[in-house]
Amino acid sequence: MADFPEKGRKRRKEVRVGNEENMEKIMHREVEKQRRQEMASLYASLRSLLPLEFIQGRRSTSDQLNEAVNYINHLQRNIKDMSSKRDDLMLLSGQSFESRNEQSRNGNSNHVVIRPCLVGVEIVFSVLQTPLSSVLHVLSEYGLCVLGCISSNVNGRLIHTLQAEVNDLALVDFADLKIYLLRLP
Repeated sequence: MADFPEKGRKRRKEVRVGNEENMEKIMHREVEKQRRQEMASLYASLRSLLPLEFIQGRRSTSDQLNEAVNYINHLQRNIKDMSSKRDDLMLLSGQSFESRNEQSRNGNSNHVVIRPCLVGVEIVFSVLQTPLSSVLHVLSEYGLCVLGCISSNVNGRLIHTLQAEVNDLALVDFADLKIYLLRLP
């Protein structure tokens, strides 16, 4: 009979050890379940932030992450494009520090940006004193037919946006036109 209490004691220890292992397993399962639920919630949030063109149907998590990366790259390209346009507008309006320094060094007060558009070319011309008629005269000499003009006054500086039709882009030297417009009084 002396053997029985010892065996009973061993069993109790084994049961206690077994309960501790079960508790650890249960805790591990619960922690893992919470982690999966949190990840699912985060993926759903990410999916809800993406535009529809980047989400097409039910996709795997890796596809969703890849589309999120593509969307972020798309947004970064847009930011660069808009920053470039902002810088061009700042340059034209004379607000940038660099353009003010350049004007004082060169004595040049006009800024010109020439870019293609649907009807031919768009010319954005920023002036302090040059009359618009002088600009129109130069454009007619280069064979450009002005279709429309929008003028704005920003901080005492006139900004003209002209759209001109071009019959043959190869016949017009836009670099030369820009230099000529910059030299107008």
